[in-house]
Amino acid sequence: MRARKAAPARPGKKVTRVGMRYTHDTQSRHSEQCDGATFVRLHASCMNVSLACERRFVLSSNTVRVGIVGVGNCASSFVQGLTYYRDASSSDVIPGLMNPTVDRYRVRDIEIASAFDIHAGKVGRDLCDALLTAPNNTRIFAEVPHTGVTVARGPTLDGIGTYLRDEIEESQLPESDVAEVLRRTRTDVLVSYLPVGSQRASEWYALRALEAGCAFVNCIPVFIASDTGWRRRFESAGLPLLGDDIKSQVGATIVHRVLANLLHERGVQLEHTYQLNFGGNSDFKNMLERERLTSKKLSKTRSVTSQVSVAPSNIHVAPSDHVEWLTDRKWAYIRLEGTGFGGTPLNIELKLEVWDSPNSAGVVIDAVRCAKLALDRHIGGALVGPSSYFMKSPPQQFPDHVARDLTLKFIAGEESDRSATNRDDTARARATCHVHANG
Repeated sequence: MRARKAAPARPGKKVTRVGMRYTHDTQSRHSEQCDGATFVRLHASCMNVSLACERRFVLSSNTVRVGIVGVGNCASSFVQGLTYYRDASSSDVIPGLMNPTVDRYRVRDIEIASAFDIHAGKVGRDLCDALLTAPNNTRIFAEVPHTGVTVARGPTLDGIGTYLRDEIEESQLPESDVAEVLRRTRTDVLVSYLPVGSQRASEWYALRALEAGCAFVNCIPVFIASDTGWRRRFESAGLPLLGDDIKSQVGATIVHRVLANLLHERGVQLEHTYQLNFGGNSDFKNMLERERLTSKKLSKTRSVTSQVSVAPSNIHVAPSDHVEWLTDRKWAYIRLEGTGFGGTPLNIELKLEVWDSPNSAGVVIDAVRCAKLALDRHIGGALVGPSSYFMKSPPQQFPDHVARDLTLKFIAGEESDRSATNRDDTARARATCHVHANG
């Protein structure tokens, strides 16, 4: 990680926390031209744009403007949560939120600025309506008001799998200039909710985030933040990066990790373990295509084996099937077989039932606020601490209690994220030559 250096002003590019990237798109919306120096000077003093411009435009540093790639179930739960928790008090302990505030940012400070999809029933509609469009089938727990955000057409690339191709009609509208939309809408943080296996599409949107000067939060198991080359690109651009593969608040992976680590800390040798997941949403249907499943299996397996050492042939972690009537619910079966005192066998078996998308939304609410904090503090590159707490496949694994501590210290500004890479308590090696996804 390294701090962002001041750079010459370029239209449409981020220079300060919110700064000069407003110049290009805002000037184009006014009948009278306002020079770049005026915008920077007025932003720095938290004033309105010059009265010479017909519209008054306030540049607020107290909002987190989020762009969404993929208007599916996860996006639905995230956006519903912004309404549901809008009046959450910073002093309350609130079910569903890990942190009511992240530094100065409350949930009400998060705004949706842009959204992208390829579905004919979603593109061109207001986001609140698109979120209710099939195949979305998650739980509705808040009524999302009209957002004023029209879902833009993104490129398809590898975003549609074999099992969804007959169900999803692609929009006939022309593809948007995504980087320009991000600049024009003043998007701070771009969140990727693309389908599992969307390697090309994920990389394409990561490049658009770099072009537009946005932080990037990668919620899917395509390796961006955990890839050295991509980390260097975001470091060079001075832009924050969080990833990869969002970890639910209390999902199968975090439960499996905690139990595996518990056995290790209590002196029990883990001999065999499996985690089998199935659900009824389009993500599980998409993962019926085994070629798209490789990165997901690898991400979930590494997340568990970062806590304990177990032979590759003795661990199986993977989605297993699609059961349509479960809708957005996920059922997970976890078994751990260990050897305890005197060679005595010890077995743990459990079933976990969750609504899949709401289970991750609270984590993303924290992730986007951490990304905005990094923008405010001019920190570029992968955020090691928050990524290790929020994601299954971060650049560096830590035990969960250490990851949480690093994240809270990052939020409080007590520990730079660079220093996280120098700690002695990193998780036991996540060696790619040893850990493989079975199948």
